[in-house]
Amino acid sequence: MRFAYADPPYVGQAHLYAGHPDFAGEVDHADLIARLVAEFPDGWALSCSTPSLRMLLPMCPEDVRVGAWVKPFCSFKPNVNPAYAWEPVIWCGGRRRDRTEDTTRDWLAASITLQRGLCGAKPAAFCRWVFALLGAQPADELADLYPGTGAVASAWERWTGATLRQAGPLFAEEP
Repeated sequence: MRFAYADPPYVGQAHLYAGHPDFAGEVDHADLIARLVAEFPDGWALSCSTPSLRMLLPMCPEDVRVGAWVKPFCSFKPNVNPAYAWEPVIWCGGRRRDRTEDTTRDWLAASITLQRGLCGAKPAAFCRWVFALLGAQPADELADLYPGTGAVASAWERWTGATLRQAGPLFAEEP
């Protein structure tokens, strides 16, 4: 099966990555979701922020689900109370599983990473959870559309022993 994971700069947050060599401004999330649906019918997952969830869900197919990455340790920002201590993951499709397989929860509790080169770099536990949401297996292909720090590729390689296909630039949609 062929899956995709997209962790673009969140809506309105591209400016945080202006110094990165792949910076291309705000991501067109409608185009990104259309690409995920068209190119990855087996399944895909999209990380987003809680403020953008209301905007993104209407762009998605009706059969998407939303998982929660709950962060026991997260970045507390001045004058932001309550803190943003969880992030939604919208996912669609994935491998059907039977009763003999472990059940994957639609939430994960894992702390953020620190000093990984880009804000928002995902921890290995998060990556494995996304693989589980999709029902990915070692023989599957996973396209990381926004490779960033390489955390997803590294987690995929450790999990499967296979090199992850880097399927796109960090901040711009492929033409």
